[in-house]
Amino acid sequence: MYKIVKKELLNSTVTRMVVEAPNIARKAEPGQFIILRVDENGERIPLTVADYDAAAGTVTIIFQIVGATTQKLNALEEGKYILDFVGPLGRKTETDGLKKVAVVGGGVGCAIAYPVAKKLGSLGCEVHSIVGFRNKDLVILEKEFEACSSKLCMMTDDGSYGTKGLVTNALKELIESGEKYDEVIAIGPLIMMKFVCALTKEYGIKTVVSMNPIMIDGTGMCGGCRLTVGGETKFACVDGPEFDGHLVDFDEAMTRGSMYRGFEQKKREESCNLMKQG
Repeated sequence: MYKIVKKELLNSTVTRMVVEAPNIARKAEPGQFIILRVDENGERIPLTVADYDAAAGTVTIIFQIVGATTQKLNALEEGKYILDFVGPLGRKTETDGLKKVAVVGGGVGCAIAYPVAKKLGSLGCEVHSIVGFRNKDLVILEKEFEACSSKLCMMTDDGSYGTKGLVTNALKELIESGEKYDEVIAIGPLIMMKFVCALTKEYGIKTVVSMNPIMIDGTGMCGGCRLTVGGETKFACVDGPEFDGHLVDFDEAMTRGSMYRGFEQKKREESCNLMKQG
C-alpha cells in the first residue's frame, strides 16, 4: 500500500499527487514511469514520474482525469492509499553531453517534460522550454518551468495566455533567430510531436520524443505498447519510452491509440454513474 501524502488540483482536469514510495524514489530518473493499480478490481495504468525526492521517499505523479481509473484515483484524498505502485520502469532520459536543449511540452505532456527540463538544468545545460496549451485555464507547471529554464515560451492556441500560436511556431522562431540546439525533446500529443519532428528534420536537429501507447504489464510481455521505429518493432515500456522522433511512425501510433476509444468512453460513463450512486 502506498500513501498519498499530498494532493493538488492543477486545473479542472489535471491532478498532482505526491506518493510515499521510498524504494522507487531512490532509483527514479527523468523519463521513467510507474504502473499503478488503485484497488484490487482496478486496471493497471502507466503514469510518468513527474518528480521524486529520494530524501523524503516520495514520488510525484501528475495525471489527467480522462478515464474510469483516473476518476477513481482522483477520488482518493490525502492520507488514503494506492494498492499497487510499481517502478521505476522504462529507460531514463539520456542527458550526457547536452549543452543546449529545447524542451517542448504540450498539454498534460508538460508533466513529463518538466522533470527532463529540471534534470538538464541541474546539470548546467542551457534549457529553452516551449510549452503549449489550448487556453489559459489548462496551463500547468509554469513556475516549475521558469525555475529550471533560461528561456520559457508560453503558448496557447487561442491567445488567452502567453503568445497565441502553436509550439512549432515558437520553436521555428527560435531556430531561425540563430539558436543552435544539440537536441530537441518533444513530449505531448502524438500530432504535436509529429509536427515538431517534421520541423526539426528540416533543420537537421536531433529530436527525441516520449511515447505513451496502450500499456498493460510494463515489462514487454504483453506487446500492447508496440511501435514502429525506423521500420522495426519496438516496445515503449522496455525500449523507451523515448525514441528518435525522426524514426517513429506517428500515423501508425495514432491509429493504434484510437482503437479502444469507444470502450474507454463506455467505462468512463459507467464509472461516473457508480460514483454518483455512491
